[in-house]
Amino acid sequence: MKLLIIEDNESLLDSMKQFLQDEFEVEIATTGDDGLYMAQQDIYDIIILDVMLPEIDGFEILRHLRHDKIMTPVLFVTAKDSLEDRVKGLEIGGDDYIVKPFQADELKARIRASLRRSGSLTIDHTLRYRGIELFGKEKEINIDGKPLKLTIKQYELLEYLVQNSGHILTREQIFDRIWGFESDTTVAIVEVYIHHLRKKLEPFGYHKDIQNVRGIGYLLKEPTE
Repeated sequence: MKLLIIEDNESLLDSMKQFLQDEFEVEIATTGDDGLYMAQQDIYDIIILDVMLPEIDGFEILRHLRHDKIMTPVLFVTAKDSLEDRVKGLEIGGDDYIVKPFQADELKARIRASLRRSGSLTIDHTLRYRGIELFGKEKEINIDGKPLKLTIKQYELLEYLVQNSGHILTREQIFDRIWGFESDTTVAIVEVYIHHLRKKLEPFGYHKDIQNVRGIGYLLKEPTE
């Protein structure tokens, strides 16, 4: 699962990245402008958002995201502990609020709780779509009770499609999510991996569930025919 931390305290940022990257793929931003741009790509499972940031604060970032109909769960992390700030963060669309200093285990617990509420995570870290089960901790897949071997990128692609089943994902969203902004490849790689993933799913009859949306991207949905 992919997580974005927007935090300008580099020491705290490094610490959070260290203790979260064993469970999540972590990307970071140290300014409000950079964080807003990254968050607007709508490729993250959760955003850890500081309130006091250079250029644009966390509250304004969240307002932009919700205005753009980006409903990624947002967990505010801040030194501000007044009731007014906590209420403000939640009222404008935040999902939770944790006050500095905090323990790593509490932050992880709050992240998991927000992901469960959003439907992105089950207690046992399992994602399900029809007969497909993805076991997040082990990066293993069962289809109709039988194991399927995928590469890491193929697994991440299928995971992202399952998380967004019934919703169109653009090629750019898929590229940014799976390969990242700094990748030296191009968005054309998405079509290649979709082709390979369909081949892996074909023996189970699920290859037609990955549907082309002409000129836009892909949709994971049970075919009507």
